[in-house]
Parts: sequence; structure tokens; C-alpha cells
Amino acid sequence: MVKMKMSPAFNPQEGISALGLMSGTSLDGLDLCLARFTLHNGKWSYNITHADSVIYPQELKNALSTAQTMTALEYARLHSDYGIYLGKQVRLFMKKFQVKPQLAASHGHTIFHQPSIRLTSQIGSGAGIAAESGIPVICDFRTTDVALYGQGAPLVPVGDRYLFGDFDYCLNLGGFSNISSEAPDGSRKAYDITAVNYVLNHYTRLTGEDYDKDGLRARRGKVHDTLLDALNRLPYYAQSGPRSLGREWVEGEVFPLIGSFGLTTEDILATYCEHVAIQTSYHVRPGSRVLVTGGGAFNRYLMERMAARAVRVDYFIPDELTVNFKEALIFAFLGVLYVCDIPSCLSSVTGSLHDNIGGALYKC
Repeated sequence: MVKMKMSPAFNPQEGISALGLMSGTSLDGLDLCLARFTLHNGKWSYNITHADSVIYPQELKNALSTAQTMTALEYARLHSDYGIYLGKQVRLFMKKFQVKPQLAASHGHTIFHQPSIRLTSQIGSGAGIAAESGIPVICDFRTTDVALYGQGAPLVPVGDRYLFGDFDYCLNLGGFSNISSEAPDGSRKAYDITAVNYVLNHYTRLTGEDYDKDGLRARRGKVHDTLLDALNRLPYYAQSGPRSLGREWVEGEVFPLIGSFGLTTEDILATYCEHVAIQTSYHVRPGSRVLVTGGGAFNRYLMERMAARAVRVDYFIPDELTVNFKEALIFAFLGVLYVCDIPSCLSSVTGSLHDNIGGALYKC
């Protein structure tokens, strides 16, 4: 990969305006977060100026959810079409708020993630985004790390280190939960804990609702101890070192296991919330302060169960903008790190051969 010298247009001391685009595995839609990042005396700070969410059209939602079964031509077409769609959303965002970011950084949408065979794929053509938006675009943040024998995930921890270093842990409860913290040796450690909204939303949708608001359905359910024990014994939880999860794990191991018990939706939700709470408790030490973001932070029942399972742990939920847009915010920051020639993929997190600068730049 050819390193790019930082352009005079990007000066972190004066501040860099970046727009982050995030599409999660839960398929809730597209998050866009515009922030200004400034480096002063070796410390990064940020200020979110505008943020928005776009609900996917049903046709696009269906395509993204079935992309793994498409033919090569259909997949390539979706990659192109989705990139153009993202670019149009960036253009609409700029028009709505009367802004022009210096760059956009797109996560894309993960379709395949199998780092054991050095494969990961996030669709959404960077060329399409740049062509439609008219601003520089950085995307494809994971593939270099996976090529270097890393997990390519999670990528948020570098943002946790530089932007949220006052907390003992940073926990994100999105489609999957991931956690990061500073190790005693000064390295950043992070990994995926388990699936969260990817599972909860899947079963809630069977009732005709997109998600279990405040965990009300889960609260009405009863925890099924046998299923809970089986979930807690899934082989993934015995792994150590850098590790990450994807759709394949849920569809191959979690859904078939849950489906074998024939439970009501409410009992499934209650049991799975308890499972998430138990697994999370294994990864936070007593007396710690934990920043919690992602959609799961708004699930009151889940947060109650997490607090009940933890020992003297302060689960801190920040302002709503940070909760809802932290991942988009950090992908904007990854774009800033790229133009500043600073590694964004940490080998201590992903297990890659060395720290590396993830991403590919598209300019029109």
C-alpha cells in the first residue's frame, strides 16, 4: 500500500472536518456524523456539529440482507449501486445542513467476514460515493489488516484510545457488542464479546416491530435456564486473544440453537438479554467505569440485567448524540487518521502482523 503524505489541506492542529458513514449489521439504516477533530498538545478532541440517520428503503434493506446469496454479477451491481446511494445521501446531508466536509469516511456494509481465510468484504463503492458527493472518500478500512493476518475488527478501539481515554472500558452494544481497554503494557486490547441487536432485532421483527423498545417484550418473558446454559457454552467464548464475530457465526450457531427449543419470542428475548449480561460481566473488572454506546444502551431491560450481573461497575451512558453516532463518529476519525498517515488498525487489537493504516482513498 502506497502511503500518502498529508496534504496541506488537512491540518489537525487547525482542525479537520470529517463525515463518517456507518451501516451496522442490524440493518437499522445509515448513520451520518459530521465532526471536527483537532490535535492539541498531543491530545485529540472532537466536536459533533451535525448528525442524521437514514432509514433504508425496503428494497435496499432486502438486498443487503441477502447479498451473501447473490451471483457474482448481482453482488458487483449491488456494490456499485450501494456506493452511489451512499454518495447521494452524503450530498443530501451536505445540502440539508449547508456544510461541506473536507472528507467522508465510509464503513460500507459488511457482507462476508472470514478472517481465518484472510477474507472480508464491505460493499459500497468508494468511487461511487466520491462521484456523487464531490468530496474525497476513504473506505475499505478492514482489508489491509485481514491481509496482514489480522481480524480486521474491531476498528473502533483506536478511537476509544484517542477520544474516550478517560474511561476504563468502552463498550458498544450494536449488532454485535465489542469492548476495548488499555492493557497494563500500554497496548490497546479489544474484541467482540457477543451478538446483541443482530439477535434481539431478528426475533423482535417476527412480531412486526423493528426492535424491542426499552426491552418491554424481554421484560415480559421468562429466562429459559437450559437455553441460557447452552448459549453460554458456545465455543467462541472459550477463545482467547484477538477475535471477532460476524453474521455467519449467528446464523450458523446461535439461531439454530435458539430455534431448537421452540420458545415464545418473549422468552427468547429475556433469555438472550440475560446471556448478553452474563457474557459482558466476564469482561469488566469490579469498580470500573464503562462508557456504553450503541442502540443497546437504550434497551432499559438489557441495561438493568447488565447492572445486576456486574460487580460495582458504573455503566455510563453519555449524551444521545454520542450514543447513537459513536461508530459513525469514529469512522470519521479513521478517515482523519488516514490523511494524517497515522495507523488506525492496532495489531494488539486485531492480531495482525503490525499496526497498519486501513483504508483506500477515492478522489474525483
